[in-house]
Amino acid sequence: MKKDLLLKIENVSSGYGSTIIINNFSFEVEKGQILAITGSNGMGKTTLMKTIMGLIDVRQGSITFNNEDITNSTPDYRSKSGIGYVPQGREIFSALTVEQNIMLPIYTRKKPNFDVAEKLNEIYSLFPILKEKRSANGSSLSGGQQQQLAIARALIFDPEIIILDEPAEGIQPSIVSFIGKILSDLSKNSNKTFIVVEQNISLISQLNSDCILVEKGILTKKLKSSEINTVEKARDLLSLHN
Repeated sequence: MKKDLLLKIENVSSGYGSTIIINNFSFEVEKGQILAITGSNGMGKTTLMKTIMGLIDVRQGSITFNNEDITNSTPDYRSKSGIGYVPQGREIFSALTVEQNIMLPIYTRKKPNFDVAEKLNEIYSLFPILKEKRSANGSSLSGGQQQQLAIARALIFDPEIIILDEPAEGIQPSIVSFIGKILSDLSKNSNKTFIVVEQNISLISQLNSDCILVEKGILTKKLKSSEINTVEKARDLLSLHN
């Protein structure tokens, strides 16, 4: 069966100054797939995501998205092309209301035939707590609510792929499980595509996704979803201790 390939990272190296962090990295993501990327702190996972977003330059190799070479494209171009990004730490605007945070991408770009009210209703159906708190400032939300808000903001323009960097960080287990269900349902029912950078073994196993392990900027393992679909198997094969 022919792959419906969305994103291809081929022999990519990147870093800061004279230091190479990501070394000769390659992987592919198909439409509708969830790919988990894991590894200990300081192994280069966030650097890899920032490289995909164009926030860090590629030193060698190529990045192809929707059959277009975006290796040297700007972050703004990549975002407008359909790559969403939820950075580590969420980076919501605490002085804006929940709804203003969600709507922020709409203020910064125009999309023809975009039904704002309909899209907001879709977002609120996924995240009922955000509807309840839509007039509250971002600063009043808990960590789990802020993470839901960051994901909602990324979803507002229907990007073809969303990168989430450590979405479970600092969040209580019940909300982590809720976020995992949302991502799984969107992938299964709406053909949404996600890259989830995560150390939380419970979330990785819940997503039932393929997973790659990063160690010192190098891809060291590629695991199929069937190999890590329980917490015990995931912990054993990924050598993490969550």
